[in-house]
Amino acid sequence: MLVRIQSRDGTKRISVQPEDTLMTLLTQIASVFSLDPSQSFSLYRSPGCKDELTQEHVNYPLSIIPIRHGDMLYMNDKEVQGRSSDVSKKTVVNKEDEIDQILRKKDGKIYREKDPQLCHHGPQGKCLNCAPLEPWDSQYLQTRDPPIKHLSFHCYLRKLTSGVDKGKFVCLESISCKVKLDCPDHSPWPAGICTKCQPSAVTLARQSYRHVDSIMFEDKALVDRFIEGWRKSGVQRLGFLYGRYEEYDDVPLGIKAVVVAIYEPPQTCAKHSIEFLEDPNSRLVDIMASHLGLRKVGWIFTDLEPEENGRVSYKRNIHTHLLTGEECIMAAEFQNSHP
Repeated sequence: MLVRIQSRDGTKRISVQPEDTLMTLLTQIASVFSLDPSQSFSLYRSPGCKDELTQEHVNYPLSIIPIRHGDMLYMNDKEVQGRSSDVSKKTVVNKEDEIDQILRKKDGKIYREKDPQLCHHGPQGKCLNCAPLEPWDSQYLQTRDPPIKHLSFHCYLRKLTSGVDKGKFVCLESISCKVKLDCPDHSPWPAGICTKCQPSAVTLARQSYRHVDSIMFEDKALVDRFIEGWRKSGVQRLGFLYGRYEEYDDVPLGIKAVVVAIYEPPQTCAKHSIEFLEDPNSRLVDIMASHLGLRKVGWIFTDLEPEENGRVSYKRNIHTHLLTGEECIMAAEFQNSHP
């Protein structure tokens, strides 16, 4: 039979037998919810921590307590509750960037002049041929030279919050691709699988927006000096980009990263790999950059191979790959550490 367990992390189903004891159910709950052995929790028949299942019921079969197929039990994780209250007290609110504050105050609409052939109204009037367009208007973005393939991040947010509901029903989708391991109809995975326990199909789609619409190096010598290290040593190099964010007029509500300096942290470099080392000066570099009005805006690395004729071989393109799996993981780690 299936018993539903409701907790702070959501509701999960646990498969048990009527002759199993309450202790067996508690053990499975701790396993399914990945609870630490030191954590204590309580089970209740009713919401609001009412009608608790006490220690007296631990050795009773579920059919005697009774707990039947489809019953909902409510879990109160005391350790999680304590930690969540402590975390809420220590929550740090990240300060909004100056460029975000500027773009948030802007109208963002694309204003058009009166068309002498199609507009038949006065100078103060507006019609469909000259009314301002929203910054995410697909026809306008495609007619730009070159066409704009991605919305800016602020434009994407305004598109989500537009309309009558003002984005009230917009939510982030939590996708789980895990196989249900306690399906009662067959042997556990990988010995068996069915449509009820297999994960739903996932379709990959290109992201429609980007956080930074353009990047510009304040001095072209920055890149030349960075690549010069590869020319002299023949090994790949990695560096952090320090600069500032500015408005980018070529994209509606766009953001441009202006790179002023490249900092190369301690690293072990090889012909086809780079390994990070502990950087004792990382915090000092960030403090010095902040005094100069700069911040870490990205990272850069080489992936070049010399050829016999003196040319350089660059193998990344749409037919091979643009980023490896390790580089995607590293980029995600950098993104999480710099919200």
